[in-house]
Amino acid sequence: MPRDFSRTERVGDQIQRELAELIRMELKDPRVGMVTLAGVEVSRDLAHAKVWFTVLGSEQQIADTTEGLQRAAGFLRRELGRRMRLRTVPHLHFQYDDTQEKGARLSALIDKAVAEDRAQHPDDDEDRS
Repeated sequence: MPRDFSRTERVGDQIQRELAELIRMELKDPRVGMVTLAGVEVSRDLAHAKVWFTVLGSEQQIADTTEGLQRAAGFLRRELGRRMRLRTVPHLHFQYDDTQEKGARLSALIDKAVAEDRAQHPDDDEDRS
């Protein structure tokens, strides 16, 4: 049975697709490089949209990209209004998505704990074979 999507989810998905194209093709800010949009959360009244993005690079590059996207929010909102048929185009709020970094850190911690456990108990591996 197909899942019913709410209007805010559909609008968020459409905003994500349109923004990805706008950022790639129209945005000329040198601070904004290779940006991946991870998701868009739209408020129930469609007045605000939180845009989650990722970018490869240092903390400074992340900060520069965030600033560039925040500065371009008005331009991007206007262009969204031209492309989408919405009564109200949401205000865009850009947030850096660090879930991949957190996941990598957790994975590294788990790998380290497993390696330490194996180093302390080498006999356990032979018993399982």
